[in-house]
Amino acid sequence: EYIENLEGLNVYSLAAALVYSSANQFQNAPIQMRTALSMVTDASDVLSVLLAGNHSVIAGRLVGAFRNIGRDLIADNILKGMQAADLKVQEEDPFVEKVQVSFGRRDVSPYVNRMRLMWAQMRESIIAHFPEQPHQTIDIETYMAEVEDKYVTDAYHSLSIEGYRVTRELIELVRSGSWQAEGSDESKRHLDAMAAKGYWNAFQEVKKAVLAVLEGRNAGDVLEQTHSDWYLALFGPSVAAGIIKQSDLAGYRTGPVYIRQSMHTPPGREAVRDMMPTLFDLLAEEENAAVRVVLGHFIFVYIHPYFDGNGRMGRFIMNLMMASGGYPWTIVPVTRRDEYMKALEAASVKQDIVPFTKFLASLI
Repeated sequence: EYIENLEGLNVYSLAAALVYSSANQFQNAPIQMRTALSMVTDASDVLSVLLAGNHSVIAGRLVGAFRNIGRDLIADNILKGMQAADLKVQEEDPFVEKVQVSFGRRDVSPYVNRMRLMWAQMRESIIAHFPEQPHQTIDIETYMAEVEDKYVTDAYHSLSIEGYRVTRELIELVRSGSWQAEGSDESKRHLDAMAAKGYWNAFQEVKKAVLAVLEGRNAGDVLEQTHSDWYLALFGPSVAAGIIKQSDLAGYRTGPVYIRQSMHTPPGREAVRDMMPTLFDLLAEEENAAVRVVLGHFIFVYIHPYFDGNGRMGRFIMNLMMASGGYPWTIVPVTRRDEYMKALEAASVKQDIVPFTKFLASLI
């Protein structure tokens, strides 16, 4: 009765899955369980399963769980329904702690709720393991000059992390304007050269965003308004050279994407369109710069909104958020790529943000 067929698989309905989840599940996988609870908008389906099986003990657990996430009306209605059937219920909270996240009953995307839960759960660990925000006044001209000075090194490492075979000489040629695509058909069609050109173009757009943040604008708002410009700049040269299709510049991906050697499967295309505005909101609302730095980068690559370029975009976001807290422009070295990827994997799969926080902290 409570089994549904989903794309050829027999699965429990959401209500039945919640009822039949053990008490340990709430402690071992709190983000997943809170996400599932947040998808329930009315007590009816859950109450139906509880009453059919006379599950008074489980009812007490679910009442406590719903109250833990702020769904008091659902909790109260379960209690009333069980009491009307003359079943005694002892309310208990199965979670170890309460997370201060508000779930609107009209939130339709479980991915959005999951992301908010991850943010709330991870932020204290980040604050505990990341250097405090610098207190000295920033000289904007000096800061921007230092960013420019780091360009060649930054481009070399960021492109190399993604597997491009670039040299510092090529990057410098592109930067200086001495490299001309029109002068070499071979270079014009070369993927690595186009990546270097795109990185230079995107870097110019990111610098504009950094300057806006240093001048006092909200970093989350700036990111929302400019990130598409970064992406267009990053891949524009490859489109012009005929290496990728024009449609690839359209924006967020229109299909699934998979990450090599990762257990994490990024959310589907519909979820991306729900999650990205929420990411911008969370960044705009977040008061702690360290949290913006770490989660700005991590959540972006967790969503993986584009078919390509997510790593480079994520590191640009990291540095925009670095600027918002007065931290210096920071380079992830290709020599530490494995450590970097393992830390991201731990955050994505195990929701353990500490390794990634410590990794970024070690680079400052």
